[in-house]
Amino acid sequence: MRSSYLAEDVTLLLKDITGMVEPQTTEERERLIQGGKHYCEMLPVEYVPSETYMETYRIALKQYAESTAEAIGKLADKIINKKGENVVLVSLARAGIPIGILLKRYICWKYHMDVMHYSISIIRGKGVDDNAVKHILSNHDAKDVLFVDGWIGKGAIQKELKKEVEKYEGLSGELAVVADPANITELFGTNTDILIPSSCLNSTISGLISRTFLRDDIIGENDFHGAVYYENLREKDLSYEFIHEIQSKFKKEYREENVILKCDGIEKVKEIANGFHIKDINLIKPGIGETTRVLLRRVPWKVLIDKKCKHDSSLKHIIKLAQEKNVSIEYCSLGNYKTCGIIKNMADT
Repeated sequence: MRSSYLAEDVTLLLKDITGMVEPQTTEERERLIQGGKHYCEMLPVEYVPSETYMETYRIALKQYAESTAEAIGKLADKIINKKGENVVLVSLARAGIPIGILLKRYICWKYHMDVMHYSISIIRGKGVDDNAVKHILSNHDAKDVLFVDGWIGKGAIQKELKKEVEKYEGLSGELAVVADPANITELFGTNTDILIPSSCLNSTISGLISRTFLRDDIIGENDFHGAVYYENLREKDLSYEFIHEIQSKFKKEYREENVILKCDGIEKVKEIANGFHIKDINLIKPGIGETTRVLLRRVPWKVLIDKKCKHDSSLKHIIKLAQEKNVSIEYCSLGNYKTCGIIKNMADT
């Protein structure tokens, strides 16, 4: 799979399907998804950020590079303590890829270990890429494999992963993430709903690749899941600007934080669903990363912001996107989350 990442940073176990799939508008995809078509069978037209939004992103990168680096460092320490020097990082494409690269680089910098890093696809409702997992297990011990992602929203992918890996002997479904405000995994950098700047953009911060794709007419029985390489966006590529900025803030020692979480993520999601009379909890996407995704590539109905975070600068990009797309913002109590995106029910339009 082509990407703008260096081969030494990541091995992408994906099929290059560039030019094979016609992208569809956000509204068209949303109607089809809510009508029963799976999101992995389509690709979106990539959102082109406005210059004012890009300026907001640049400020966010400078402002939150240090907290992201700290969470990366803490997570890397936990990974080495638990898995040891033979750990094999397997990031979930695509949001997990820059996180896997940063973890690999931090481990090399602090522990002088060159660990392997693969990236594979996992799709909610379809599962993990079986051919990719088998490829990894043919080269490494199952006990050394560790799945990596950027953040946990309400835990749907973690749940999918745990269910999927049961068929592979010795493979753990534990997920290592930078931010886990849902209080689901033990391998987290922070339980705080922090802004990871890479969540602000799409392919231009993820090696110029699309989200992953799976459809029988294009992905054969022996193929990896697919993705598109956006060569036309090369001049807008910020993938390594992000990596280098976070890496420049690495420290070798970090103090442990003592955050006591009051509830898990799914309970808060159910509470939101009841409060807004939403029957399908898949329309509710809690956390900074997930809210950003809703605004970038779904049809948003509403953005919720925790009352305590009314003036939180880490939400500026979310407010900017909501304003650009004429999406209303409501302030309420969100527990461990700073914000939550709600997708529009297309049956109501």
